[in-house]
Amino acid sequence: MKISVITVCHNSEPHIAKAITSVLVQSHPDLEYILIDGGSTDRTPEIIRSFGDRINRVFSGPDKGLYDAMNKGLRMASGEVAGFLHSDDFFVNETVIAKIARIFEQTGTDAVYGDIRYVDRNDSGRILTNRTAGTFRRWKLKMGWHPPHPAFYVKRDLLIRYGGFDDSFTISGDYDLMLRLLAVHRIHCCYLPEVLVMMRVGGISNRSISNIRKKWKEDHRAMKKNHFGSILTLFLKSMRPVLHFRKSPGYLFE
Repeated sequence: MKISVITVCHNSEPHIAKAITSVLVQSHPDLEYILIDGGSTDRTPEIIRSFGDRINRVFSGPDKGLYDAMNKGLRMASGEVAGFLHSDDFFVNETVIAKIARIFEQTGTDAVYGDIRYVDRNDSGRILTNRTAGTFRRWKLKMGWHPPHPAFYVKRDLLIRYGGFDDSFTISGDYDLMLRLLAVHRIHCCYLPEVLVMMRVGGISNRSISNIRKKWKEDHRAMKKNHFGSILTLFLKSMRPVLHFRKSPGYLFE
C-alpha cells in the first residue's frame, strides 16, 4: 500500500530537518514524501535541497494560507492513503507508517489514527504530556473529542471526494475536515493505540489569548457548517487542552 506523507512549511529552519529525517527513515517500502514550502526566506529551502531527491516532490511558492498549501500537497499525492506531518513535528520511530499501512491492509478501514506526545518546543527530549485518543465513537464528537490530526491517515480518494480542506479557515480547517468525514459522511476508522507523532508545543492555535479566541470562533463555525455539535461541544473541546496541560498550564499560551 502506497502512503503519501505531506509536510507544509514556511520559515521552518529550526526543526524542518528533524521532521524530514523522521519521514525518510520510515521502514515502509512504499512511501511517497511531498514537501510544500510557502516561499521561505530563511535557510529552510537550503535544508530541503540538502536531502536531494530523497524527497519525492518539492513545491515552493506563495499560497493563500496553511490549508491552501495542504490542499496543494493533497492534489500532488498519488498514494492510496495520505496524512500530514507538520514541519515542527516528527515521527516517534521508523515503524509508524508500516504499522498504519498494516491496519489499512488488514481491516479495509477508511482511516487510521493514533496518539501523539507533546514535547517542549526547544527541547524535544522533554516530554510534557501524551494525548491518548482512544477508540472512535461518533457520540464522542459531541463531547468535543476528535482524533489528533497529526496522527490521522485517510484514504486519499475520500479526502478528494469530500472536498479536502476548506481554506477559508485559518486555524480550524483540520477540525472542519474531521467533522465532515466522521460526523457527516461517517467514514469508518480504526484506532492504533500507540504514540505515533511527537508534537512540539507552540502551534498557531495556542500562541496567544487572541488566537485561542479565534480558534473558538472557527471551531463554532465548523460545527454550524457541518450541522453537528453545540455550545456544550465547543466548551468541552476548549477544555481538553487544559486537561492535557494541567501540570504545565503555561504551555497553553506560548
